[in-house]
Amino acid sequence: MNQQSLSAFIWSVADLLRGDYKQSDYGKVILPFTVLRRLDCVLEPSKAAVLAELERRTKEGLNPEPFLLRVAGQSFYNTSPFDLRTLVGDQDHIRENLYRYVQAFSPAVRDVFERFEFHAQVERLAKAGLLYQVAERFVQIDLHPEAVDNHQMGLVFEELIRKFAELSNETAGEHFTPREVIRLMVNLIFIEDDAVLSQPGVVRTLYDPTAGTGGMLSVAGEYLEEHNPQARLTVYGQELNPESYAICKADMLIKGQDVSNIAFGNTLSDDGHPARRFDYMLSNPPFGVEWKKVEKEVRREHEQQGFAGRFGPGLPRVSDGSMLFLLHLIAKMRPVAEGGCRFAIVLNGSPLFTGGAGSGESEIRRYVLENDLLEAIVGLPTDMFYNTGISTYVWVLSNRKPAHRKGKVQLIDASHLWQKMRKSLGSKRKELSDAHIDQITRWFGEFVEAEHEGRPISRIFDNRAFGYRSIVIERPLLDEAGKPVLGQKGKLKGKPQPDSSKRDSENVPLGEDVEAYFRREVLPHAPDAWIDHDKTRVGYEIPFNRHFYVFTPPRPLETIDAELKQVTDRIKAMIEGLSG
Repeated sequence: MNQQSLSAFIWSVADLLRGDYKQSDYGKVILPFTVLRRLDCVLEPSKAAVLAELERRTKEGLNPEPFLLRVAGQSFYNTSPFDLRTLVGDQDHIRENLYRYVQAFSPAVRDVFERFEFHAQVERLAKAGLLYQVAERFVQIDLHPEAVDNHQMGLVFEELIRKFAELSNETAGEHFTPREVIRLMVNLIFIEDDAVLSQPGVVRTLYDPTAGTGGMLSVAGEYLEEHNPQARLTVYGQELNPESYAICKADMLIKGQDVSNIAFGNTLSDDGHPARRFDYMLSNPPFGVEWKKVEKEVRREHEQQGFAGRFGPGLPRVSDGSMLFLLHLIAKMRPVAEGGCRFAIVLNGSPLFTGGAGSGESEIRRYVLENDLLEAIVGLPTDMFYNTGISTYVWVLSNRKPAHRKGKVQLIDASHLWQKMRKSLGSKRKELSDAHIDQITRWFGEFVEAEHEGRPISRIFDNRAFGYRSIVIERPLLDEAGKPVLGQKGKLKGKPQPDSSKRDSENVPLGEDVEAYFRREVLPHAPDAWIDHDKTRVGYEIPFNRHFYVFTPPRPLETIDAELKQVTDRIKAMIEGLSG
C-alpha cells in the first residue's frame, strides 16, 4: 500500500466520526490510533515470545524488563495478552480491554498516549458508540515496517497532521518541514565529514530543538544509514506541541533510539538538555512568532547569566523569536577542542537585516560574524513551506570551519531552483528535486563564486563586508541672526550646540575610514557638520538580495515611442470607425 492510499484509508475513519466529532477534532482520534496500530504491528511477531518470557522471569523473581526488551527486539514492549485484533473480538468489553492493553506498554509508550490524551478520546468514542468501529477499521490495515517502512510512515503522519491543521485553521508548518528541505540541510551539515562518518563504529550526536514529528532527526538518520550502516547517530530533540511530541517519540521508539533524549516543553524557557553539546544540529523554528509567553524567563537568563547563558549577545524584538533559537543552537555547539559542531537552521528574511546598529538583532549578527561562525546562507524559492509563501533561508554555522572558509561567508541564491508540484499542499506549490539538492550541495562544497544561466548564484564575502559604523551627523543650532548657539556648560561649553531637527545618520562600511567618508560624502553638502563620536555604533546586516541583483537596462526610448505611436494610431482608427 503506497503512502497516498494508506493516508486515504486512515482518513476514511473520519467518515465514522462525522456528526459526533467536529472536523477540527478528527486528529485527536486518528493520530493516536494510527500510532497504536503501528506499535501493535511492530510487536506482533514477538508477542507470544514476550508473554512466555514474562511468565518465566516472573516465576524466577527477576525484573523482567531487560529480558522483555531483548525478546521484543525493540526499545519497548507490551505485556498484555491482547493486541488490537483480539480486542475487536470482544466487542462488549473493548473499552476496558483497550485500557488494559495500553497500560501494559512500557513506560515510554504510555507517556506517548498520555500526551495524546488518549483516555479522554476512548471515553468519548465509547459514549458515542464508535469505539469498536474505529478500532475495527484500524485492524484492517497492516502498518508493520516490512509493509510500510519508517520513511513512508513519517510521510503518512505528516500528511495527516497537515490535513488536520487545515481543518482546524492551525499552522501545519509549525509541526514539520518539507522532506526535501531537510535533505538539503542534512547534505549541507554532513558534506565535508564523509571521511569521518564512513569510519566503522563512529558515533555522532544530532539535536533538533524544535523537533516537531521528528522529520529532521529521521532524515539525518537515513542519510547516515545510507552512507555508513556501521555508524551510529544518537538523536536528541525537544518539542512543545503534545501531539507532535507524541508522534516524534513513537517514531524514535520504533527506530530503536533512546526516547528519554526527546524532551517535552518550551526550549527557550526550559532547555530539556541543559548540560549537553552536540556534533550536529538542525532546526526550523516557527517564523515570526512572538516570544511574549517566555519573555520573563528569557530576559532573566540574558540579564543574570550574560554570555554564560544562551542569550548573551542580545535579544531580538518580542514579535519574532526565531533568532533566540539561533542563539540557543550556538550555545549547544560542541566545543572545538572536543571536535566542534556544524548546524543548519531555516529562517525567514527578517534575521538578515531587521534592527539597526546596537539593536538586539544586529548584535546577534555581530556576534555570529565576529566569531566567524557563519559558513553560508542559502536562499530558497518562495512557496516552499506548507504555511507560508515567503522567502526563506538556510543558515549554516560551524565553529570548526576548514582553513579555506575562515573569515569568509558564502551566499548562495537558489531561489530559481524549483519544480512545480503536481498538487499544491497548503501554501506549498514548489519543491526541490534531487538534482536541485545535489547542485546546491555542490556549490556549497566547492566554495567558489559561480554563475548560472548568466546570473550570479554563489558569492563569497569577508565577514567584515557585512559590518558598518552608524555615525551621527550633527549641525549647529542657529540663533535669530543665523549664528551658532554655543553651549554654556559641560562638554559642550564654548562649542556649537547641535540642532536635533537637523540631526542625520550615515552607515559607513567597516572597511572604510570614517573621517575620509565624512569629508567625501558629507562636508561638501554641509560644511558646518560634525560627527558625534560618542553616538557611533557598530552594526551588521546581510543584504542578501542586493548581492544578487542583476540590473536590466530599460528599452531604448525610440522603441517605446514607436510602440506608443502604434497604440495611439490604433485607438485613433477605432474612434474614426465609430464616428463613421
